[in-house]
Amino acid sequence: MTQFTNGHPIAFIFPGQGSQIAGMGKDFAEKYPIARQTFAEADEALGYKLSQLCFEGPEEQLRLTEVTQPAILTASVAALRVLHGRIPKPSFVAGHSMGEYTAHVAAGTISFADAVRALRNRGKYMQEAVPVGVGAMAAILGMDLAKVTAICNDAAQGEVCSPANINSPEQIVISGNTAAVERGAKLADERGAKRAKLLPVSAPFHCALMKPAQDRLEADLKALKMQKPECPVACNLDASLVCDEARARETLVGQVTGSVKWEQSMRLLIAEGVRTFLEIGPGKVLTGLMRQIDRSVTCLNVGDEASLAKTVQQLAG
Repeated sequence: MTQFTNGHPIAFIFPGQGSQIAGMGKDFAEKYPIARQTFAEADEALGYKLSQLCFEGPEEQLRLTEVTQPAILTASVAALRVLHGRIPKPSFVAGHSMGEYTAHVAAGTISFADAVRALRNRGKYMQEAVPVGVGAMAAILGMDLAKVTAICNDAAQGEVCSPANINSPEQIVISGNTAAVERGAKLADERGAKRAKLLPVSAPFHCALMKPAQDRLEADLKALKMQKPECPVACNLDASLVCDEARARETLVGQVTGSVKWEQSMRLLIAEGVRTFLEIGPGKVLTGLMRQIDRSVTCLNVGDEASLAKTVQQLAG
């Protein structure tokens, strides 16, 4: 297992949906042939110019789930490949929701082209699983998981309402039928949450309403060639370490309807001795969440040329 320079293992973490931004990966693609090649591979795998949408937008097209997911994967893998050889290899990897596919590409479980196509389909299936307007998601800030779970149970009233993203002690996202999620947000306000706000999402991810998407994706993933991961992958489904391809397939299927146990996954890696986390890909969402989870660990990020130079310098130091 590769050790980080100060004797502690390092973990690479990869962002999920919501981190997309027009222009992502552009400076890497302009400067590094390996990044250009990564975007060209994605274009070829999908049969359209994903690279152009990443570099130029428009934002509303980049926000379509079946575009967003392969786009973030591609920008993240481009950054990962640029980093290759400049810093130590990771001892662990993890990714938030769709970012778990990027983690499996980094671990060698899934080929990049297969992951690009799998995420396009995953995005498409998730979008088609629930008609627009039927489902919703809301962020509950400043309330613990036990209280949020109780609120979901009270708000459901025969509909679906459940914790979807357990992001940090400060932030839990709930998902389900629109009316139930609205009731949940109202109850959270009444019961002392710092804030409860409905999110501008196109579908209610990570809840039981995603079962049709999960079934369709399972058939795709069964047909996909997978290898044993080169390093353990901390999975969203149950915050455990995935070390073989059968389990990788199982956890990627299960996470479509399962909640993203991000806080628990990060605590697992900290318990494994990780003191340095490197967020690779667009944005700094996971770096922000880590500050709420454990301020004693170091979280760096690489999303563009400026952050690359800074991070490589910090890791060398």
